[in-house]
Amino acid sequence: MRHLAMTHSRAVVLMIFVSLLWSIAGVVTRHLDSARSFEVTFWRSFFNALALAVALTAIRGPGIWRSVFRSTRVVWFSGVCWAVMFTSFMVALTLTTVANVLVTMAISPLITALFAYFFLHHKLPARTWAAIVVGGLGIAWMYGQQAAGSASLVGTLVTLLVPLASAINFTTLQHAGHHQRVLADTPAPDMLPTVLIGALISALVSLPLAYPLQASAHDQGLLALLGVVQLAVPCLLVVRLSQQLAAPEIALLSLLEVIFGVTWAWLGAGEQPSSSTLTGGALVLAALVSNELLALHSRRAIDRLGAAP
Repeated sequence: MRHLAMTHSRAVVLMIFVSLLWSIAGVVTRHLDSARSFEVTFWRSFFNALALAVALTAIRGPGIWRSVFRSTRVVWFSGVCWAVMFTSFMVALTLTTVANVLVTMAISPLITALFAYFFLHHKLPARTWAAIVVGGLGIAWMYGQQAAGSASLVGTLVTLLVPLASAINFTTLQHAGHHQRVLADTPAPDMLPTVLIGALISALVSLPLAYPLQASAHDQGLLALLGVVQLAVPCLLVVRLSQQLAAPEIALLSLLEVIFGVTWAWLGAGEQPSSSTLTGGALVLAALVSNELLALHSRRAIDRLGAAP
C-alpha cells in the first residue's frame, strides 16, 4: 500500500470519521423491513467480505489469496475471533438497545488489560486497575437494572462476546508477536487478511441459521451499506491510522462510537436510552476516558524525556 504523508491532526480527524462510520450500525438496523437475527449477520458479513476481497486484491494483488490460504494458525485463530465479534454484534442489536450494545462493547480495553495481566503477565498501572473497577461497576449496574427484562439482558450477554473475543484476539496476537521477536529469524505473519477471514467465517456460519432468507431488496441495500461503509472502509482506515496514532489515542477516539451511535439511534429511530444505561454508560466512559488520557499523557512525558538533550 502506498503511504501518503499524513499530519497528526489529519489522522485524528480521520479517526473521528472512522468512529462515525462504525456508529451507524444501530440506526440502520432499526430501519430493516424483514431481515432478522442471523440473516442480518449473514448479509452484513457477506458484503463486508466482498468489499474486503476487492480492496485487498487491489492493494496487494492476486497474491493476497495465496497469503490467506497459507496463513499460520495464529492468523486463522484471529479470523475466528473477528467472526465471533461480527456475529455477536449484529445478533445483539436485534435483542437489545443500541445503547446497551455500544456501552457493553466499550469495556473491551479493560477486559484486554485484564487478560494481558493474567496470561501475559503485564503489569497494570494503578489508573488501569481503577478504570477496571469503575467500568465493572457501570456494567454491573446495567445488568442489575436489566435483570427484570430477560430479552434485554440476553442481548447484553450476547454483546459481551464481542469484547471477550476482542480481548482474546489481542492477547493472542501480543503473545505471537513476542514469540516472533524472540525467534528473530521467523517472519512475522501477515495479519491484514484476518478481518477478511473473519467476515467469510461469519457469513458461512450464519447462512444455515439465517435460512430461509427473507431480506427484501431494501434490507439488502442497507446491509450492503453496513458491510462496506460501516465495516470494510473503517477497518482499512484503522490499519493505516495505527501507523500514525498512538494506541491510547485510537482507543480514546474510538469511544466516540458510543456517543455517535446512541445519538443516531435516538434521533433516527426514536430509541431513547434508559436511565440505567445512561448511568452505567457514564461510569464506563468516565473510566475509559480517564485511563486513556492518563496513558496518553504518560506516553508524551516519556517521549519528551527521551528527546531532551
